[in-house]
Amino acid sequence: MTKSETVGTDAGEARITWHPAPRKNARFVLAVSHGAGGGIEARDLQAIAAALPAHGVTVALVEQPWRVAGKKVAPAPKTLDLGWRGIWPALEKKGLPVISGGRSAGARVACRTATELGAAAVLALSFPLHPPGKPEKSRADELLGAGVPMLVVQGGNDPFGKPAEFPDGGYEMVEIPYGDHGFAVPKRADIGQDEAVKRITDGVVRWAGMLSG
Repeated sequence: MTKSETVGTDAGEARITWHPAPRKNARFVLAVSHGAGGGIEARDLQAIAAALPAHGVTVALVEQPWRVAGKKVAPAPKTLDLGWRGIWPALEKKGLPVISGGRSAGARVACRTATELGAAAVLALSFPLHPPGKPEKSRADELLGAGVPMLVVQGGNDPFGKPAEFPDGGYEMVEIPYGDHGFAVPKRADIGQDEAVKRITDGVVRWAGMLSG
C-alpha cells in the first residue's frame, strides 16, 4: 500500500510517495526523483516503483519542492540540491541504506550529492550528459564524481547523450535500444514499449540485488 507524506526542506515542501517492500525482506530504500520537464508519473519511475518492492527495495518517489508548489520551471541546480538534502532524514528513518536516484535533472542531483549524504549507491536514469546538439557542454564531471556504485540506464537514441558518448568510469550501464530521453521507442523498433520498460526494471532489479547492504 502506497502512502504519501510532505517533508519540509529549505527549498520548500517536497512530497514522498512510499512504495514499501515487505518489512522482513527490505534491504534498501531507493529514492528517485523526476526531471525538469515532468513528475513522478514518468514511465520509468512508475515501473520501478511497481517492480522493486518485491525484490526487497522500498521505493520512495520524490516530488521536488518546485513541482509540489505548482511551478512549471525547475530552479537552479543549487536549489535542487538543497531540496534533496532536506528530504534525506525522512529517507533514513527507515533504518536502511539509501540508494539516491533520479531521472534526467534528478539524476544530476543524485550524483552531485551522493558522497555528502552518504548514499549507498546512485541510480541515474536518462542522465543528461550534455544539452541536445551540444556535446562540448559535457556534465561528465558530475557523473564521474558521484563516488559510489552507480547504474546508468540510458536510451540508445537519447539526444542528451547516447550510451556510446559516455566516458569510461566506475559505473554500470544498461542501454535501452531505440529509447529517447523518456525511454519511448518508435513503432518501427524491433522491441515494443512494454519490453523497453521491462529492460529498465530488469536491469535495476539485477543491479540492486548485487549491492551490499
